[in-house]
Amino acid sequence: MADDKTTSETKPKATIPVPVVVGLVGVLVVAGIFAYLTFGPKPAAPAAPVLTQEAKDYLGSLTLSDVKMQASESYINQSLVEILGKIGNVGNRSVKLVQVNCVFFNVNGQALKRELVTIVGKNGGLRPGETRPFRLAFDNPPPGWNQALPALVIAQIQFD
Repeated sequence: MADDKTTSETKPKATIPVPVVVGLVGVLVVAGIFAYLTFGPKPAAPAAPVLTQEAKDYLGSLTLSDVKMQASESYINQSLVEILGKIGNVGNRSVKLVQVNCVFFNVNGQALKRELVTIVGKNGGLRPGETRPFRLAFDNPPPGWNQALPALVIAQIQFD
């Protein structure tokens, strides 16, 4: 007599251990975060300083004097260039911020690098009739720089 029951072969079910699944999910999450931070949206670049008409009209009231440059080697044999000088306010308005572009040139007079730096504002504003020293330090002057004093161009003035 034949067996009425159909014989079914039972294959062992493949199971993945829970710690392996959790580990794979963790790796995927970390990889996703890394990819987002690396290739995701970039923050908007800060707005370039604007020299308003009001600031342009006041340019003649700000004076740069005793500007000189000195260079030295840092303790790690890196070149350090410092620009020292004074800024004066001969106008009748208090200034809370002055930023300048330092423009480095090559031997052919072509601009190699522009670096925006603040000369008034970090340590308070500049009142009418006041003169204050400033120091600008550059630890990475551009290759090919002609070693001359960079041009200092006022890029932004903000008033109190």
